[in-house]
Amino acid sequence: MQDTLLAPTRPALPRAVFPRTGAHLPKPPLPTRIRSQPESFLVLRRNPLELWGAPAYRELILPGSFLGSKQLLLNDPAAIRHVLLGNHENYVRGAPTRRVLQPVLGEGLFLAEGEAWRHQRRVIAPALAPRVLPILVRHIVSVTQSAEQELASRGAGSFELMPVLQRLTLDIAGQSMFSLEMGRFGDALRGLLVRYARDYAKVGLFDMLLPDGWTTPLDRGRASFRADWLALMDRIIAARTEQDAAVPDDAPRDLFDLLRQARDPETGQGFSHELMRDEVSTLILAGHETTAVSLFWACYAAARLPEYQDAIAAEASALDLSPDGAASALPKLKLTRAFLDEALRLYPPAYLIVRQAKEADTIAGHQVDPGTVVTISPWILHRHESHWTDPDRFDSSRFLAGAPVPDRMVYMPFGAGPRICVGAQFALAEGTLVLARLLARFRLSFAGSSTVVPRGLVTTQPDRAVRFRLTDRRS
Repeated sequence: MQDTLLAPTRPALPRAVFPRTGAHLPKPPLPTRIRSQPESFLVLRRNPLELWGAPAYRELILPGSFLGSKQLLLNDPAAIRHVLLGNHENYVRGAPTRRVLQPVLGEGLFLAEGEAWRHQRRVIAPALAPRVLPILVRHIVSVTQSAEQELASRGAGSFELMPVLQRLTLDIAGQSMFSLEMGRFGDALRGLLVRYARDYAKVGLFDMLLPDGWTTPLDRGRASFRADWLALMDRIIAARTEQDAAVPDDAPRDLFDLLRQARDPETGQGFSHELMRDEVSTLILAGHETTAVSLFWACYAAARLPEYQDAIAAEASALDLSPDGAASALPKLKLTRAFLDEALRLYPPAYLIVRQAKEADTIAGHQVDPGTVVTISPWILHRHESHWTDPDRFDSSRFLAGAPVPDRMVYMPFGAGPRICVGAQFALAEGTLVLARLLARFRLSFAGSSTVVPRGLVTTQPDRAVRFRLTDRRS
């Protein structure tokens, strides 16, 4: 069911609705020679998107080794389906991934394994089902309206767009999760996330060399960060709980209500306070940071391709995108969704999926020993020569009627299989509505240089600040 819901849109529109022109948008340079292991580690620390050479974008399976571990890079849909779906219990997140993400996500859904993951998935999935989208859409649009007014009041000056989008998506996350204005907590939350990205989000050498359970030098700092993060989550949850006394206990208002009421249909158990805190952390991080970078790259592409943004603005301006009308209008934003799908293809926020084999296996004729690291990169898949025509060119018509539908294991901005992102429908709705409203209200252009290179941190970030100018279409 999830795969069907997440399939790229195929609106019944003529392909000529979008201009046939496109652009080759920025990407990191490909290496011109085979690097040594120490060089590869330094590149991994600087920008993982620069790791792979031209063969990675041509070959379907690429064996290798790194720091003594056997590696397999998979671009073959059948092989990916085997790892993420057919034998997914055999492929788990390795120690480096857990070390990097556990300080923020704890034992929540993203990092849970086995029965703990199945329990959490059964509890959380109904709270994020498509039927609850109308509740969440009202929060999305209400917050976006306020942001539009603030942007319009800035006048004709230039500014960095990424911090604006991060604040906007953080406010949407706060409203959608807690029905709370995030003014009280936004600065503290952003400060902690900046600290995390700066100090702890990169994989260190000992993170890769030491087995799970051993403490690395970075782990001590991560533990201190984790304590500060949990304290902030507790303050936010306490503020939301205090709010309950003033609000009648009737229909769910937000995701917090939905999660608090949710029960495992097999065991009847809900979430403990500790697990609720980790699930909230997961949804806040995934729901605001990944959406912010997705919107940044969509806005960047729109500024590079003004004819595209004018088509989206015309579509959005003809619809009722108010808090009351947005849920009904969302399926009609066909051009906007196709544009977002293409932005997610070229700049998937989650650029890397790494698994480690627990037991011996065979993948497409390749022997997999226990401990083999299996890598699936949406960044590479979405630009692979075997799966896309002119793969580096931005072309939204790939997602309009008449275009070939990509395999679900080839286009996977939210992952695939049982562990597909549970909040993907919410993220797509948010991205589509925010982009539609922003482009209906403002014309985007660059203020100065548009030179930027994508950089793989926790998400696919721009490597430098880009200044934009917004011109109010109403004036």
